Amino acid sequence: MPSAAQMKIAELTKGMLKLKLFVIFSQGKGLDVTPYLAEHLEYMIALERQGKLFASGPLGDPAKADGMTIVRAADEEDARGMALRDPFVIHGIRTFKIVPWTVMEGSLSVTVNFSDQTAKIS
Repeated sequence: MPSAAQMKIAELTKGMLKLKLFVIFSQGKGLDVTPYLAEHLEYMIALERQGKLFASGPLGDPAKADGMTIVRAADEEDARGMALRDPFVIHGIRTFKIVPWTVMEGSLSVTVNFSDQTAKIS
């Protein structure tokens, strides 16, 4: 029989998103990313257009070239393939580690203004 704590947890989590994603934590090597930045951005935009990229961007001090990319992938091997095709990894600018992540709670707001066809995400 479940404990009171287990029952409470089940009740609180029953409607949560439970979206399975993979986080690619990229560690820079302190090298200049400029020569490969356009190629990296093109790759990230391509992943986005394919529906594979959830979110991506730099972490902390830009000089370190660390980053975080969250992808929709079938499994960790699929996510690893995406990370290995990143031009920063191909050219030795970054190394990476992958951590599975389940999105449970949070929010996303989108405002669309019809009058000037602008949108804001917050």
